[in-house]
Amino acid sequence: MRFFSDNAAPACPAVLDAIVAANGQDTAYDGDALSRRLDARFGELFGCEVAVLWVPSGTAANCLALTAMCPPHGGIVCHREAHIQNDEGGAPEFYTHGAKLMLLDGNGAKLSPATIAAFLSTIRNDVHQVQPHAISITQATEAGRVYTPDEVAAIGDLAKARGLGLHMDGARFANAVAHLGCMPADVTWKAGVDALSFGFIKNGGMSAEALVFFRPELAKVAHYRRKRAGLLASKGRFLAAQLLAMLEGDVWLANARSANIGASMLARAAGDRLVHAVEANEVFLRLSAEEATALRAQGFDFYDWGAGQARLVVAWDQDTATVAPLAQAIANL
Repeated sequence: MRFFSDNAAPACPAVLDAIVAANGQDTAYDGDALSRRLDARFGELFGCEVAVLWVPSGTAANCLALTAMCPPHGGIVCHREAHIQNDEGGAPEFYTHGAKLMLLDGNGAKLSPATIAAFLSTIRNDVHQVQPHAISITQATEAGRVYTPDEVAAIGDLAKARGLGLHMDGARFANAVAHLGCMPADVTWKAGVDALSFGFIKNGGMSAEALVFFRPELAKVAHYRRKRAGLLASKGRFLAAQLLAMLEGDVWLANARSANIGASMLARAAGDRLVHAVEANEVFLRLSAEEATALRAQGFDFYDWGAGQARLVVAWDQDTATVAPLAQAIANL
């Protein structure tokens, strides 16, 4: 009955089992056997050489990625609704020691090459203006929309031509891949992404996210910054265990597919109430205050999302039987 956020969902059994299995003595920090497996295992998933750091939160992953790409005097191009702008308490600016977020608009919280290029054309190459060093996009976006491989590649080509790094905030990367039905590589390094914040906590993880560098040289400084930021857990094997468990048997993808199916059920029930096309596990719909009250009176919890709108998020463990009552309640409004 709770559709506030997938952050509130329980950890999935595979993760809990892996944590228990990791509960033995091993080397501290990231020198343990499980942590040392991450590069190879994620390399198998993406089909390329990668360097992977475990971190305890998506904010940490985003910030460490951006510090590897952008100096304190530089700028990071992102959408005005980006999580790094609105929901991370100034952490990107803090960890980069002052880099400027350069905010652009776009439908569905998506950036386009044309919008980015138009903005870049206004920046003079002199010391009086902040120079961009990176672009950050969110997959799926803050409006629940998904970038296709071609859309990412178009931004990636622009970033490469301008000498900019490309970061993907993949808090719901699994949901995006499940929607696209593509290989993870198609929408990341093959499309020009340099670093991915690969979200696991929203998708059934407990306390671990993966920062994946497709340019392994960027990870060299990130290791030091992770320690300096207080993010190097002494018993890192418990974080590594979660990531490996989610990759085993494609648990990460199965969980995301389940959540997406539930969101699609709600989308069909919502009909023309939808604010955005539903492409992942978030549903944004138009609700009057009275209608929202009526749904809550039936026991359904969700966030109001601006005047006359609501956001519903389906988690990995909310199957069709769990979602069906809310879908029916929405259809009955």
